[in-house]
Amino acid sequence: MCCGLKMIVIETYKGKSITEHRVEIVERKGIGHPDYMCDSMMDAISVALSKEYIKQFGTILHHNIDKGLLAAGRVKKYFGGGRVLKPMELTIGDRATFRAGNKEIPVADIAVSAAKKWLKGNLRFVDPERHLKYRIVLAPGSEELTDIFLRKGRVRPANDTSAAVGYYPLSPTEKTVLELEQFLNSKKFKQKYPETGEDIKVMGLRRENVLDLTVAMPLLADYIKSENDYFERKQAIHDVMESFLERFEGFKKRNVHFNTLDKKGRGLGGVYLSLLGTSAEDADSGQVGRGNRVNGLISLNRPLGTEAAAGKNPVSHVGKIYNVLAHKIAKEIYEKIEGIKEVYVLLLSRIGTPIDEPQVATAQVLLERGRRIGEIAKTAEEIFEREFLGINKFCMELSRGKYPVC
Repeated sequence: MCCGLKMIVIETYKGKSITEHRVEIVERKGIGHPDYMCDSMMDAISVALSKEYIKQFGTILHHNIDKGLLAAGRVKKYFGGGRVLKPMELTIGDRATFRAGNKEIPVADIAVSAAKKWLKGNLRFVDPERHLKYRIVLAPGSEELTDIFLRKGRVRPANDTSAAVGYYPLSPTEKTVLELEQFLNSKKFKQKYPETGEDIKVMGLRRENVLDLTVAMPLLADYIKSENDYFERKQAIHDVMESFLERFEGFKKRNVHFNTLDKKGRGLGGVYLSLLGTSAEDADSGQVGRGNRVNGLISLNRPLGTEAAAGKNPVSHVGKIYNVLAHKIAKEIYEKIEGIKEVYVLLLSRIGTPIDEPQVATAQVLLERGRRIGEIAKTAEEIFEREFLGINKFCMELSRGKYPVC
């Protein structure tokens, strides 16, 4: 094979397996969490802009829609209903290409339309027309970064010097946290328990082989007629969660703590009620980059990158490309090579250098007993080379939203 990879390092991971840590902490923010909403809407805008740029010019032009803020609104809630007093406000920011040649691109219209479409498809009770205001603070990019898109070459130069890390496989704790949120926000669950909101946060704490899960999920005011009704429904939902968790092996004991700020006898002050299903309605604002990493989790025992992938352009911004690619390569190495416990992949770009020529591409591999790094190094190197040879195809898949970024 031939590609721009000059420095591939395959080495033995010297640490313990994640499952051997006595304490493991994992967080997942669900689709109605304000941070998740920000990440998802900004990335939906990038996907929509990429599609329009390709339609109009045959290529993706400069944009980075990775500065977004969802400011909380105000609502009045009571048992049995409520009303919106002040809508949420979504600030859509950073850079985009508004004009190329003699053509203008309706960037603001595309951005707002993409955000509204995401809201309609994911939050049942949020009306994108009535419950949100939209503030566009996008502007053209700098000449040097915009010029990246005019330079010749098989692939784009990197627009930043940035490092990314990915790993595989997920630990039992990570799988449990991820799948519990996905279950609670599934269509099937919402059909059976429509009184539950989408703003779900799951925090997992494993101590030895005991897993404690703290779940926050509002119940919807329209469905809850009294304080007693709230706590009866809450108990039923708690029981469903416990039943769901029985399928996960590897734990001696699993404890679920649900809406732990609640306190009986305090009326509206002692229950977690929501009118629209998200705390952004009146309690919590959201921001790009504060949510899940690109594999859908915030795992405090794992190495974490600092880049917010959501909304970045998919053809030159390594903060997006390398973050997703690192997890993809780690998964490939784990699945294609026998005798591996865990894989950590680190990628580092240099601004101005083609994205298929990282400064370094490293796999840190935790091997099963009896396996040696020399036995797997060549195959791992070939996986790196194959992935970077196909980076243009990968970037186009990113531009269509094939890979989730939160």
